[in-house]
Parts: sequence; structure tokens; C-alpha cells
Amino acid sequence: MKTIIFTENTPAPIGPYNQAVLKGNTLYTSGQIAINPKTGELVTATIEAETQQVMENMKAVLEAAGMTFENVVKTTIFIMNMNDFAAINTVYGSYFNEKTAPARETVQVACLPKNLNVEISMIAVL
Repeated sequence: MKTIIFTENTPAPIGPYNQAVLKGNTLYTSGQIAINPKTGELVTATIEAETQQVMENMKAVLEAAGMTFENVVKTTIFIMNMNDFAAINTVYGSYFNEKTAPARETVQVACLPKNLNVEISMIAVL
């Protein structure tokens, strides 16, 4: 049996998917992009601001499942421009303890939803 995780503190799904699914003690999140859930506006002033909004959205999903970033075991980062890697990595890294940070891959892609620059998904375990 799986449990659907939903919070109003993260943008609502716009298609046939959920913010996250909890199966046993493992949480699988959908990718988050930089939409402010309170205003519905895109956060694109800087790559740092965009990444921070993505991470705050992910934080809300984790909290809705009773977890924190310490529970994250794997992340996937999709970026439009590998030249943004250092800035994204700095913001992303501020949410984790470097000694216990999750496994990760970062992939440059051709396009992301709403023409944004970064999308992040995670797997977390209780």
C-alpha cells in the first residue's frame, strides 16, 4: 500500500502525479520547480533565488511526510545550464550536512517545465 503525500505549502501538481508517494518507509518525491506556493508566481530573479525556492518547496514536501533533509538518501538535480552548477550547488549544499549528504546526480537537460533553470527530486527514508 502506498500513501499519497500532499501539502498546500508546495505547488499543487498540474498533471496526473502527486507531490510525493510514501511506500513503506521510503518517500519518493516528484521534481520541484521554483513556484512560490503562496502566490503561484515563478521565482526567477537569480539562479540562487530559484534554487532556494525549489529547496523550500522540497522541504515542505519532506515535512508533510514527517521527514527532514537528514532523511534524504538520493537526489537528482536537472539544470538547464551547467554553468549554473556552482551557484545551484552552493544553495543546495546549505540544506545538508556535508558529512551525511545524500547520493546525487546532476544532469543538464534541454528544457524544464515553465522554462525554468533547475528542478530537483529526492528519495528519503524514515
